[in-house]
Amino acid sequence: MASKIKKVGVFTSGGDAPGMNAAIRAVVRSCAYYKIDCVGIYRGYQGMVEGDFISLNARSVNNIINKGGTILKTSRCQEFRTSEGRKKAFDHLKAEGIDALVVIGGDGSFTGGMIFSQEFDFPVMGIPGTIDNDIFGTLNTLGFDTALNTVVEVIDKIRDTASSHDRLFFVEVMGRDVGHIALNAGIGAGAEEILIPEEDLGLERLLESLKRSRASGKTSSIVVVAEGDRTGKNVFELKDYVKEHMPMYGVRVSVLGHLQRGGAPSCFDRVLASRMGVSAVEALLEGKTNLMVGIQNNEMILTPFEKAIKGRTKIDTELIRVSDIVTI
Repeated sequence: MASKIKKVGVFTSGGDAPGMNAAIRAVVRSCAYYKIDCVGIYRGYQGMVEGDFISLNARSVNNIINKGGTILKTSRCQEFRTSEGRKKAFDHLKAEGIDALVVIGGDGSFTGGMIFSQEFDFPVMGIPGTIDNDIFGTLNTLGFDTALNTVVEVIDKIRDTASSHDRLFFVEVMGRDVGHIALNAGIGAGAEEILIPEEDLGLERLLESLKRSRASGKTSSIVVVAEGDRTGKNVFELKDYVKEHMPMYGVRVSVLGHLQRGGAPSCFDRVLASRMGVSAVEALLEGKTNLMVGIQNNEMILTPFEKAIKGRTKIDTELIRVSDIVTI
């Protein structure tokens, strides 16, 4: 594989997601396989601006495939948003001999990579790492599958308490703009209702649905709510509304928050991260740039950063139909 690239920099940026370490490992070992050097960049773009680098080899990434979070750390960097900050980053990369980058992150991270690539004619490849699964151009982002398994496990535990005390639980999950976690985990955990940003159920319809469940013999219920749902102002308003109209229920709220991001990645995310890491390095060596690695129909594909950033993922309407049927 003929290429002018001799040293690749890899970093994680934005929110952490399970599988990022597995992707770092795959990038580093792909570089070793193709006999090129690899450098880790600490704290994302912040580390690039400050020149915070570490040389990595195949042994440097032993025993990280099973770890959550990211060994390279992550942060937000305001300075990189300026042309002066990006020039600093470029100068540090050139001084280190880095001539290509792999960025593991979400749309904000890809926006930074795209601008940097265009300004300095610098090869950049992206690997989508975010539990929200909200990046266009891939069926799955790194961390999404693990987050689903984490949420389902927690809801299973909450249901034990709900059943024991005849309670209704609102469980809020991440998903400010999209409802992929809520919809999939809600079906997987057998929730009675699922509230997502894409579908405004409305307070009255929610109430009617819960009344039907009660009338059918259910003495406890789980309602999974994406944080971006527009049915009420927030999940606590939903609780108060239902409590007022259905006093027979003890209504509780569980906001799962950042626990959804942590933990060891699932086998699916480890395999996906490995495939994406290899594909990212090979694409760079083939002279490609400004692209994101993704998966569709179990094949690795490449999507231009601009499309990945501006495109919108669509909720699976078939899953909505399935949810309507199985929650009867």
